[in-house]
Amino acid sequence: MAELDGEVVLVTGATDGLGRALAAELARAGATVLVHGRDPRRIADTVAEVTAAAGDADGGPRAGDRVRAYQADLSSLAGARALADQVIAAEPRLDVLVNNAGIGTSVPGGEVRQESADGYELRFAVNYLAGYALTRLLLPLLRESAPSRIVNVASAGQQAIDFSDVMLTRDYDGARAYRQSKLAQILFTVDLAPELDAAEVTVNALHPATFMPTKIVAGPTLSTIAQGVEATMRLISAPAAETGTGRYFNGLDEARANDQAYDPEARRRLRELSGKLTGL
Repeated sequence: MAELDGEVVLVTGATDGLGRALAAELARAGATVLVHGRDPRRIADTVAEVTAAAGDADGGPRAGDRVRAYQADLSSLAGARALADQVIAAEPRLDVLVNNAGIGTSVPGGEVRQESADGYELRFAVNYLAGYALTRLLLPLLRESAPSRIVNVASAGQQAIDFSDVMLTRDYDGARAYRQSKLAQILFTVDLAPELDAAEVTVNALHPATFMPTKIVAGPTLSTIAQGVEATMRLISAPAAETGTGRYFNGLDEARANDQAYDPEARRRLRELSGKLTGL
């Protein structure tokens, strides 16, 4: 098991599926876990579960000191800003940010196009823009906590961004919306890495596992959540020299993402669009 004693890790979307299992594993490894969720009841249930995992690791009554709850709705940029503000106000350090919160191809909403509170296509807003904004806002704290890491939970399901219709107002398809949002995460990863001193902050993206049994997967499953946790934990805890920065991983192995991720012009266009849409 990885040893993360003293490390402070924020996991977004930590109340279900991969995020919840990852939070418990982080607690077992000795980390202080910041549990983010949207629903107060699910947050409380998750905190109790993660605290129990921390207690199993500590063997003592102070396990609750290593688990803290954060509530925010990341379907709005105001929610992302509120989460960043809460963390900055309460946490003196942040060693790892795991951008895990997301929605699937058809859950929620089926195949109907939806918009966020800001008027952006919902999957692009939740899966990409919220994490982009949160990362930008928390970068000062991550730098102060160096060496630190950013892990973006993306997907092997990727589709090139159509910059003429990023919000998919024409011929909407949920799978396309999901795949575009996940590729945007990877473009951001590749683009952000050169901006950061790798000795201070690294950033990587991964496809943790294929069709895990989570609420955003509609249909048969092929991988276990434990496999996804293992792959994500590696990017959190393995030596930085081993994982590098600005990379994309498929499970435990480095892989090549969609070609658009390596197109400097596409990354520039996404960077400028993201700054405009988020005001950052």
